[in-house]
Amino acid sequence: MSNIHSRVPDVCLFLAGVGLWWGLIPQSVGAFHDGKRVLQVELRDDTTRDILAGRVYLEDEEGRHYFARPVDPAGQAVVYDVERTPQSREKHTTVSPHPFEFEVPEQATVTLTVERGKEYHVATLQVPPPADRTAIQRVEVPMRRWIDMAARGWYSGDTHVHRRLVDCPHLVEAEDLNVAFPLAYWVREARQTGDKGPVAGQPAPAVIWCGPRRCLWPVNTEYELFTVDGKPHTQGAVFVLNHREPPRLGTPPVAPVADWAHQSGALLDLDKHSWNWTVMIVPRMQVDLFELANNHVWRTNFLFRKWTIEMTPTNWGLEIGPEGVDEAGWIDWGFQTYYAFLNCGFRMRPTAGTGSGVHPVPLGFGRVYVEVPGDFTYEQWIEGLNAGRSFVTTGPMLFSRFNDHPAGTTVRDAQPGYRLRVQGTAANPRPLDRLEIVVNGEVVRTISPANTAGPRGEFVSPWDETIVLPHSAWVAVRCYDRGDDRRSRFAHTAPVHVEIDGPVRPRKREVQHFIERMEHEIQRNQGVLAPAELAEYEHALDIYRNLAKIARD
Repeated sequence: MSNIHSRVPDVCLFLAGVGLWWGLIPQSVGAFHDGKRVLQVELRDDTTRDILAGRVYLEDEEGRHYFARPVDPAGQAVVYDVERTPQSREKHTTVSPHPFEFEVPEQATVTLTVERGKEYHVATLQVPPPADRTAIQRVEVPMRRWIDMAARGWYSGDTHVHRRLVDCPHLVEAEDLNVAFPLAYWVREARQTGDKGPVAGQPAPAVIWCGPRRCLWPVNTEYELFTVDGKPHTQGAVFVLNHREPPRLGTPPVAPVADWAHQSGALLDLDKHSWNWTVMIVPRMQVDLFELANNHVWRTNFLFRKWTIEMTPTNWGLEIGPEGVDEAGWIDWGFQTYYAFLNCGFRMRPTAGTGSGVHPVPLGFGRVYVEVPGDFTYEQWIEGLNAGRSFVTTGPMLFSRFNDHPAGTTVRDAQPGYRLRVQGTAANPRPLDRLEIVVNGEVVRTISPANTAGPRGEFVSPWDETIVLPHSAWVAVRCYDRGDDRRSRFAHTAPVHVEIDGPVRPRKREVQHFIERMEHEIQRNQGVLAPAELAEYEHALDIYRNLAKIARD
């Protein structure tokens, strides 16, 4: 029998219950051919026995990777092979709910790893060569769901997708994803209009259904500017999601694009916190969404330790070593930037985007879950995303209520001493390290998770805390797991806003950093941008200087 490990604490008892079903089922169908054998695989839900789509990895003891092909003519197998360095690589095949196979060396012991989004346990099988030298080995992999988010009214999405539109229906099923926003337009030159260079033709502005409760919105644009007048000069990136017409405006200036987007019912999504223009476009474009999990957060090793390192704040307590920031530092930098914007009054709602199709990361590795009351529709999902009834995750699930209200709620006309009951449950396939309640960017309560073993191999941690707010505040919850692979996964709710005595006051160090960023960008863009384009940075600088007058220590 093959050696199987699915990261489930009661794995031994479970194996005993299912017996040989978990094993390797050799069949004598001929001898090895040309030094090769074929490994045929099916993925099955361990409870329903339904055949499943999923993401599969196969690697031998020498570190060689193998990609799957379909057995059934109706099957699909989409190969993804992106490598930035030998340590930062993503080599997998996304398979449809059909049998599939690998061709491997006859004497190789291979390791098969199967994942299906966030709600199933990872299954890992070590497959040695068959003792009887059969040419075909058949393996059935039971996939064990540890949580059913749709049954609880929560549906996942990825708002930064570079995959081919034709592949996306298959990919969202395999990743157990509910909504994806593949890019139709990708603008990379200043002042260029997106309608002249579509990525995927001119898709119709209509929901594409990929199955029950799975869909795509195909008309989305990324403005990612690396050149001005044909010369290298980075500005940054922003997404226009859910629009209905081709983007006929270039940028800079950015304000007309924002006006067009909002008038058409689209949402503006901030890609990363450290682009050159980020601090300008947040107030100037009135950006709607902030990616708490962005396209530098991968399943494989973190890579960009020194990318935009010169833009790190000097007094925010970020951990920066000789090699730059690590993954935890990058995520913390993003969190703190988001908190600083919230403190400045820019109430962006959190989201997540992977950039799958460009970077070595699977679709939906970081994802946003949106609470949808009643039956799932795309319209309700996008409305919930915009309202902030959501949390972002790279692993844990985080259910929170704030005085019995969902995340995204605004409490108006509250009085000093307002008591806010923060309660909920976190669940994760491995133990959590800590839960934290964040108020205006400061951790005011750290909770030791219960990590009670659940019935499906998960760890469950409820909490019930009350905090007292003397002044206006925003409040959110975040959690981290223990990272047994030396990398922690997190979840983070959208904030609730409690209005007591006017706007939340930013910290001086936050506003000062934003002022310094704008002063630097104004200087950097002199002689490159036109006066009207440069004026947008000057306008943002005025906003931050005014905020500095009310800033707190």
